[in-house]
Amino acid sequence: MVKSTKKKRKNGVLAYFMEKLVSENVVSENTLKLIRECNTFMMMVADESMEKKKQHKGNTCKNRFCPICAWKKSRKDALALSVMMAYLKQEENKEFIFLTLTAPNVPAEELEDEIKDYNHSFKKLMERKEIKKIVKGYARKLEITYNEERDDYHPHFHVLIAVNKSYFTQTAQYISRDRWLELWQQVTKNPLITQVDVRKVRNGRDDKVYEIAKYSAKDSDYLINQEVFEVFYKALKGKRLIVFSGLFKDAMTKFKNGELDGYKEKDVTKYVYAIMYNWGGKKYLELEKRYLTEEEMKEINGQLIDEKEVD
Repeated sequence: MVKSTKKKRKNGVLAYFMEKLVSENVVSENTLKLIRECNTFMMMVADESMEKKKQHKGNTCKNRFCPICAWKKSRKDALALSVMMAYLKQEENKEFIFLTLTAPNVPAEELEDEIKDYNHSFKKLMERKEIKKIVKGYARKLEITYNEERDDYHPHFHVLIAVNKSYFTQTAQYISRDRWLELWQQVTKNPLITQVDVRKVRNGRDDKVYEIAKYSAKDSDYLINQEVFEVFYKALKGKRLIVFSGLFKDAMTKFKNGELDGYKEKDVTKYVYAIMYNWGGKKYLELEKRYLTEEEMKEINGQLIDEKEVD
C-alpha cells in the first residue's frame, strides 16, 4: 500500500504536467482523464493474518509515463525475463552476459538525435563478425537518466545477451571488456566514450539484470519540472523501449503463449479477504473488507505468480 500511495501521488504530478500538453493539442482530453483516474479504485486480497496482500483489480491508464502503470509493467517484465532466462538456460543450454553501453551526456536539444544514433550504432555493433558469432539472442532496454546539476541527459542501453557456454572457455570466442569498449567507440565514431560495463550473469540471479525490466526513465527524474518532463516525453514517445532478438524473441513468443508457464512458481498464499480502496486525494481510503466468495477463492488462490519485485 505504501508504494501504491507514493506512485498515485506522483501520478497527480504527471496529470498536472500533462495539462499543458492537452492545451497544446499534443495529447487528448481523454488521455488526461485516464491518467487522472488511474488506480483510483483498488481491490486488494489478503491472507488470514493480513500480512500478505496483493492487488487483484484496479483501473489503469496504461500510459508509459504513469508512475503506477510503469511500476506494474516493470514487475511483469522482470518476471518474464527471469522465466525466459530459466528456459534458455535449461532448454537451449545458454549462459548470459550483461552489457551496458554508454556515451557522454547530452543537452536536451540533442537527446532525440542521440537516441537515433544509439539505435544505429547498436545495429552496426551486432553486425560485426566477432559479435554476430557469439550473440544467440538479446533483450535490450533503452534508459534515460537526468543530471539536475548539469541539466543534461544520459541515454544508455542495458543488454542481456545469450551466449553458448563455450563463450567463457574458448579464447577465440571470448570478448574482453576493453574490446567491447573499442568496438562501441568504432561504431559510434566517438573516441570520447571511456566506459562500457560487461559481466557474466551468475545463476540468473544477478539483480543487475533486472535493470532491463525497470523503468526507461525514473519518475524522480522526469517529474522534476514541466520542462524536463516535456524533454522526456518527446524523446520517449512512440519509441520501442525493450527489443528482443534471436532466442529471446522466440522465448517471448512462447512466454506470451503460456508455453513457459512450467517455469513460473505457484503463489502458495491462501487469500481469504477482499479489501476495497478508493483514492481520497492524498491516500487510499478503505471502503470495505469482506471474506472472498467461494467463486473468488477458486479464481484467486493457487495461481501462478505473474510478477517479480523490483525497486
